Amino acid sequence: MSERISACFANARKAGRKVLIPFITAGDPDPDWTVPVMHALVAAGADLIELGVPFSDPMADGAVIQLASERAIKKNVSLNSVLQMVKEFRRTDSVTPIVLMGYMNPVEHYGRSRFPADATAAGVDGLLLVDCPPEERDDLGRAMHETGLDGICLVAPTTTRERVRTICGLASGFVYYVSLKGITGAGQLDSSGVIAPVKQIREFTDLPVAVGFGIKNAEMAVRVAENADAVVIGSALVEALAGVKTREDACSVATAFVAPVRQSLDNMA
Repeated sequence: MSERISACFANARKAGRKVLIPFITAGDPDPDWTVPVMHALVAAGADLIELGVPFSDPMADGAVIQLASERAIKKNVSLNSVLQMVKEFRRTDSVTPIVLMGYMNPVEHYGRSRFPADATAAGVDGLLLVDCPPEERDDLGRAMHETGLDGICLVAPTTTRERVRTICGLASGFVYYVSLKGITGAGQLDSSGVIAPVKQIREFTDLPVAVGFGIKNAEMAVRVAENADAVVIGSALVEALAGVKTREDACSVATAFVAPVRQSLDNMA
């Protein structure tokens, strides 16, 4: 298990603090701005960063993140590029956990057995592969376990009770509950619908539970955080960053987006 992820949640629990996890697509809107934006997110109150690996067929993602992936790919951002970004981030931040979210194809191309070691060496703490069921990781899973790279698992609204049990038994780091049926950024989140599924996850694991998909602002984050250990905000932040023209503007937009969410979470009774 990643020490950074476990320490992040343990420290938050001691402080009575909810973990805030912003998602950005690596390389969008510009590869040279990704690391400065990551630092800006942390300075604004992010506890853990979910970094999207650009992929040409991101089936679980809505239009906002699909377009972000397309823009990053056009600028030649690859999985190797993403690892280099993490290495650069780690030069001045050795504490904030980083989870890569993406799809199996780039990992297959990189090399299933060698990727976990390279990712861990770069400073990655966890890996969430949308299209790879945890029991099908095989050699990748063994290499992840050996290197301490957490395998973050998704649970959906449609996941059966027995399947939740299986997933929780294979997860490490934290469990990610997908709060909406469908793709990222779609629909309106009903925060009351999160209560029972999160409770069920807690029956089968002591790992923290993060909730994402459909959380667009501070108000929604607070409602979800009443039942979860962490909230993930992705599409709304990616969309806010999409139109910026300079690195400074990108950092300012990231700060302006995350800071009020952090403040609202900290103000929870």
